[in-house]
Amino acid sequence: MSKTVGATILIDCMERKVEEDVRQPLSSSEQVMSEVHLGCPPNHSGPHLSHFTISLPLPHENSTLRGNADAVGDISISASTSFDLDEDGDPILTRRKKSPSHHLVLTIQHNITSSIPKVGLQVWRAELVLADFVLHVMSMSSDFDKVVALELGAGTGLVGILLARAAKTVFITDHGDEVLENCDKNVDLNAEIFHGKASVHVRELDWKDSWPPQETDTSPSKGRYSWIQSETEELKKASLLLAADVIYSDDLTDAFFSILKKLMSDNPEKVLYLAMEKRYNFTLDDLDVVANGYSHFRSYLITEKADDARCNLLDSASEPFFVGEQIDLRCIPCYVRDYNRGNDVELWKIKLKS
Repeated sequence: MSKTVGATILIDCMERKVEEDVRQPLSSSEQVMSEVHLGCPPNHSGPHLSHFTISLPLPHENSTLRGNADAVGDISISASTSFDLDEDGDPILTRRKKSPSHHLVLTIQHNITSSIPKVGLQVWRAELVLADFVLHVMSMSSDFDKVVALELGAGTGLVGILLARAAKTVFITDHGDEVLENCDKNVDLNAEIFHGKASVHVRELDWKDSWPPQETDTSPSKGRYSWIQSETEELKKASLLLAADVIYSDDLTDAFFSILKKLMSDNPEKVLYLAMEKRYNFTLDDLDVVANGYSHFRSYLITEKADDARCNLLDSASEPFFVGEQIDLRCIPCYVRDYNRGNDVELWKIKLKS
């Protein structure tokens, strides 16, 4: 129904929401649909290609911003400019020509619907918010340049693909052959946007399995998405972790923080940027609409606003704990065009403290 025309994406597809304000939990076989519908025809099943247009700062703006995070746009009219006057004595102003747009287009293969275990085949709103954040950091600083990075629960791989424009090595991970094969396809479709020396690996990482994973000797040929020893050694050097929309099941949240603690225990110090969307359900226990999954997620984090009693308890704790800081999304421009962030997406910066 809708296609990319030039640099513009037309959104002309039937919109459905995965979550309703009040609903019972979904079964693992029930089909769900993401809010993100770029170029998706209604009633279509199976893989579909969508084109995501990303607005980028112009090259000269990019270098200026990287040197000065508080940089502002150039002033259109200089104080020394002279003007011609009309018959009434008013200055005749010539409209400034619009700057040429600087953008790139990602081609992402995804499903329009999926079962709960295969939601990684879809594009979700928090994934696009995290993409905006990554693009913002890359345009404003060199913080992500030449890093070793790990994306957890990567789904379509969209965020990790964008990060490969700056990072040295990106491990894009998820679980299940169908999700991994789709992600690998997207890496191939967009390899031309990587910087020349970037290494991108699609690997299986089951949060419920032990870490490090069982490795093959020299090559992942026995299992296309298995790890080799040199990769697990390089992953220990990772300083950046990313995850989007991985908080929707308490069991998976427990597994996520369990693997996270193992991964973040290695030096150098690591930081996780996690984008998530609150999802509300009616529960008989509460007789109310509550975001239980969100509450369970927050139970793992200590924030600066934590009460004194809890902070004192943690100060004397022998076990490492997670410290979270919420990032104000109002400070992050929308680089991914034509999507609605909604009101329930949050972005968190998380570190492991001991």
